[in-house]
Parts: sequence; structure tokens; C-alpha cells
Amino acid sequence: VILLGEMRDPETIRTAITAAETGHTVIATMHTKGAIHAIDRVIDIFTGDFQEQFRFQLATVLRTVVSQQMLPDKNGGMVPAFEVMHVNSAIRSLIRDNKSHQISNAMAAGNSEGMITMDQALLELYHNGVITQETAMEYADTPDLIKRQLSKGTGRLF
Repeated sequence: VILLGEMRDPETIRTAITAAETGHTVIATMHTKGAIHAIDRVIDIFTGDFQEQFRFQLATVLRTVVSQQMLPDKNGGMVPAFEVMHVNSAIRSLIRDNKSHQISNAMAAGNSEGMITMDQALLELYHNGVITQETAMEYADTPDLIKRQLSKGTGRLF
């Protein structure tokens, strides 16, 4: 198992991918807003023809991305909201085909596989009375979707 503090530069990212390709479990951190942003950021570090090759390599070795945001709760404290993306065949294809904008839909459909989008996590926290509607809206990836779900009275995306 290899633990990398933060992947910021091409050399570190290449090393992580090479280690994963050789069978090592690699756990790394990156400061981004969510799973999709992490994928885009890692790929965007590279340019030209290497970007396509790297997209294929990443799709092959990536297993799970967990994203966390700390949110203010109703009692004045802080509570974590987690987004979890497990790389299944659909997400693997979207990464390879440069269609990261469609990954959130695949994640939302992947609840039975343990996936949850940040918006789903926010709605669950709201539904459980942990955060306010305003907090859910402020931290949402798609505030309009959250607003529609809350106006339906379900407070759930799934």
C-alpha cells in the first residue's frame, strides 16, 4: 500500500498510476470539489497525446474516489458530507471517452453499488435534520436540482 499526501504535479501522478498498474494499492489525496473534479484535474495536468493515453490508464486503475466537505450543522458545529464514486464499467467508459460531465448521472444510478453524489448526501443530511435547506443549497453541485427535490417535499434524489 502506498499513501501519497497530495497529487499536485505530473511526476507524482505518473508515479501513482505506475504503482497502481503494477498491482499496488495507492491512496492519494487531492484538493478538489468532488470526484468528477478530481478526475478532470488529474487528466488536465497532462497535455496533447499523452492526455488520451493517461485517460485510458486512469480508467483502468482507478477504483474509488471519496470526496468530503465539512458543512455547518443546525447546532453550530460541523458535519461531513461524503461523495463516493466506485469506478464501474459505465464510469470507466465515461473516463476513457472524455465524458466526465455524465459521471454524476452514473453515480446517481449506482446507489446499489454504494455510490452517492454530493447532492444526494446533502439531501440525506437535510432529510435527517442535520443541516438546513440553505446549507444544502450552498454546498450543492446542482442547486436547482436540490431546490426542485425540496419543493417536491421528498428531500431525496434517490
